[in-house]
Amino acid sequence: MLVIHYTGMETAGVALDRLLDPAAQVSAHYLIDEDGGVYRLVEEAKRAWHAGVSFWRGATDINRRSIGIELVNPGHRFGYRPFSEAQMAVLVDLCIDIVRRHGIPARNVVGHSDVAPRRKEDPGEFFDWRRLAEAHVGLWPGEADACSMDPEHVAAMLAAIGYETVDRLASLRAFQRHFRPARVNGRIDFETARRLQALCALCEADSALVTD
Repeated sequence: MLVIHYTGMETAGVALDRLLDPAAQVSAHYLIDEDGGVYRLVEEAKRAWHAGVSFWRGATDINRRSIGIELVNPGHRFGYRPFSEAQMAVLVDLCIDIVRRHGIPARNVVGHSDVAPRRKEDPGEFFDWRRLAEAHVGLWPGEADACSMDPEHVAAMLAAIGYETVDRLASLRAFQRHFRPARVNGRIDFETARRLQALCALCEADSALVTD
């Protein structure tokens, strides 16, 4: 798996200090600054403490099975802003390399909020997931011609994609933050349902190509 985060701290220096502090018990494999500078903090073969309590496609020990990339950004608490072009360009190249070397399925390229929807918001609605998908990193759905807005069917689709459904509102909000950032409220509407249905089809096709 590949998990994208933002640092959610005031400055890059504060974030780097925390990620390098063993007492903080938080780390990531890579940190990308807003100017495009890259810090390799943990070897890819080693576990980094980036996902915390999390879930994806039935797995709960996400740290054991993933590579984590932190993007310097103050986050929602300290003045969330769009990610810089330099930062995104470097991220795309790094992700392409990681996905290729590790054979990571497109359905397993996720945000922190996807694997921890009750706790996390990052990398947030400003993150350009479509750009990654266009570089063959992750998935980006169109809109299905037909869909269901039935709550039970919506929950089933979220589960099929990989989300936990302990708190359906939180999981739907995480889906929207990733795939419909213009409407992040945890409420089902026609466009959200169509994108859910389309993503389910993409995940099914991706599953047919490779195994987790």
